[in-house]
Amino acid sequence: MNAFQGLLGQETAVELLLRAVELQRIAPAYLFCGSSGIGRTIAARSFIQLLLTSGLSPEKIALATKKLQTGNHPDLLWVEPTYQKAGELYTAKQAAEKGLQYKTPPKIRIEQIRNLTQFLNRPALEASRQVVVIDDAQTMAEAPANALLKTLEEPGNATLILIAPDTDSLLTTLVSRCQKIQFYPLSSANLTTILKLNGHEAILEYPELITIAQGSPGKAIASWQQLQSIPDELLQRLKRSPKTPLEALNLAQTITSELDGQTQLWLIDYLQSYYWRSQQQVKLMDTWEKTRQCLLRYVQPRLAWECALLELLRQSK
Repeated sequence: MNAFQGLLGQETAVELLLRAVELQRIAPAYLFCGSSGIGRTIAARSFIQLLLTSGLSPEKIALATKKLQTGNHPDLLWVEPTYQKAGELYTAKQAAEKGLQYKTPPKIRIEQIRNLTQFLNRPALEASRQVVVIDDAQTMAEAPANALLKTLEEPGNATLILIAPDTDSLLTTLVSRCQKIQFYPLSSANLTTILKLNGHEAILEYPELITIAQGSPGKAIASWQQLQSIPDELLQRLKRSPKTPLEALNLAQTITSELDGQTQLWLIDYLQSYYWRSQQQVKLMDTWEKTRQCLLRYVQPRLAWECALLELLRQSK
């Protein structure tokens, strides 16, 4: 059975990884490049399964596969961005479960790279090698990136997989030590197929969400979930240009009181897509983009939305 059978639209990446395993020419480090939601993580998990079950008996392959599915394989370390609170690190999922909220996004921290180094200092326990995945590797600052560089220079009996949107988001010294595997946005046909297979056919009825997805099923599904979190009444008000300055100011207050920062950023994407489809005004697109940049630069959110909605009112006259 092909370990990559659930991955559509990434034939080149799959062929490169399969040949590496077949020829036993595994690189010390790989860089999986491409936008989120197009199969990088699926490919990494499939590749890991091949690496950690190579040469095992059928019984041991079944046991190793079960451990990988539950995240308990002793020779696999999966590192993802974290938040920090009182000296403890929390992934985005763990933070959400604990109700923790942060103004800045999570990142790969130097403590995690130190733990990674300690993990690789011991021999593999059940497989022929160890595997480390660094998800969203672009969130590393210079200090953890330099600490990782030392490991990449002498990985020992291990394979590291870095997942990032592109090579420009990482230090060139890291990129130069990895074999690049490029992932591409999916075609409309493959995007439709994946959404239908995963029970998300309803998303296809929302052209704005398909536009935001840009060939990424993961982004399409995430956008659908974000859309469900926004009150329909608020969304309908945003689809109509404010009629008075007071209406614009009240709407800005409602947005910032009901939606968190990440949802507001996503809402900018949705409004850009919606207004471009309905009006195709370049100036209006610029207005939404300026609002996004203000939010990213931690300008007071209510002020940013007031300016955007007042400009929308002005342009509608």
